[in-house]
Amino acid sequence: MATNQELKRGLKSRHLQMIALGGIIGSGYFLGSGYIIGKAGPASVLAYLLGGLIVYAVMVCLGELAVARPVTGSFISYTRDYISPAWACGVGWCYWMTWVTYVPSEMIAAGIIMNGFFPVVGSMWWAVLFGLAITFINLSRVNLFGEMEFWLALIKIAALVMFTGLAILIFFGVIGGGGEMLGTSVLLSSGGFAPEGYWAVLLTMVIILVNFQGSEIIGLAAGESKEPAKAIPETIKQVTVRVIALYIIPMLLLVTIFPWDKASLETSVFAAALSSYGLEWVGAIFSFVVLTAAISCSNSGLYGCTRAMYALAQEGMAPKWLGRLNNQGVPQNATVLSIFVCWIGVVLYTFDQDQGIYTYLLALSGFTGAIAWISICWSQLNFRRQLKPSEVESLKYRAPLFPYVTQFGIWAQIACLIFVAFTEELRTSLYIGIPLLVIPIIVYRMVAMRRKQLIVES
Repeated sequence: MATNQELKRGLKSRHLQMIALGGIIGSGYFLGSGYIIGKAGPASVLAYLLGGLIVYAVMVCLGELAVARPVTGSFISYTRDYISPAWACGVGWCYWMTWVTYVPSEMIAAGIIMNGFFPVVGSMWWAVLFGLAITFINLSRVNLFGEMEFWLALIKIAALVMFTGLAILIFFGVIGGGGEMLGTSVLLSSGGFAPEGYWAVLLTMVIILVNFQGSEIIGLAAGESKEPAKAIPETIKQVTVRVIALYIIPMLLLVTIFPWDKASLETSVFAAALSSYGLEWVGAIFSFVVLTAAISCSNSGLYGCTRAMYALAQEGMAPKWLGRLNNQGVPQNATVLSIFVCWIGVVLYTFDQDQGIYTYLLALSGFTGAIAWISICWSQLNFRRQLKPSEVESLKYRAPLFPYVTQFGIWAQIACLIFVAFTEELRTSLYIGIPLLVIPIIVYRMVAMRRKQLIVES
């Protein structure tokens, strides 16, 4: 087994950019957007805009920390050093638990899509096949993971660019209509821009955060980046711009050409929108895109949770054997444990594929993702406050508009979690998410107290 010093720095700048986008643009965006639009109407664009601002705040905070201290498992290490070890333990285990429960839903989604293409093979077998594939990728050299994620993310970006182009042509009446520009005829129909009120926009924010979750993986990958001081700031800039281009612009066009009250979780709302204008061939393309999105999100999700588990083991918050690396410089034991739990989830998920369960998983992922993001901003806030003015000036990358952007990142997400309590179908995520956060904290404190007692007695 390799040692911690043998962790391979095989990720290039383009890999980091696509890893971040790969985590952000999952099947939840292509499928889960139907839930958001159905709840908030065209005003859901405002929710995505607010989500984009939160992502920016988190990314710049993470960027400052990751450039100053490029370590794998970054936000767990930062949380330990700048908040508290107990809180870091809770955040790390909570983050890991979320991904190993969410990744199976992505694998099942991929299996269902492949079953539609090849009905002879059951969706369960496809899900297992994809599980084996991402296990192999994550156990191989890290640059193989980065290369795979690069091409998978590129497919998703190409699909959103294609949708944007077709939606613009539809809007101006070039295709799919009577040759007239749509204007606001669809956007303001069926109750106007905010048919359910602007309160509904805030109530959907936790699902929005799920769609954006995954950008923090660039921090987890910092320890495997070849040139973190150069690659991470560049990645943050590119991802921020692409979040606007790939999330907010397509969403605005979507609600401009497709009635919000026809959106659902049953199919990709992007495919449904284009199909309503006679572009049925897009449905098959987007089925393939959702497939690549599911595989990509599973791939990057497994990467993120294994690096989180590796960091927990390195910090003494998980069994030491989970912190061992194989000859490729990859956390083999953490990967095997994570994928094993994912496979259990795949088997259990096949017994009940109710849409409500998928929504719960999205909400739970939103809760734990928000906790991780709050911890990133909080850590950066404490990190900067500990520095002398001369040390601040020497930082190679600094979060702009400190502390206002940082405070916004913290309090906007706290508000999002409060709104979850007012949404009946999402409230269950708090009943599950809070114990996932609190129990590891309690266990850590009990173990720490026991160790302290043994030292005193000896």
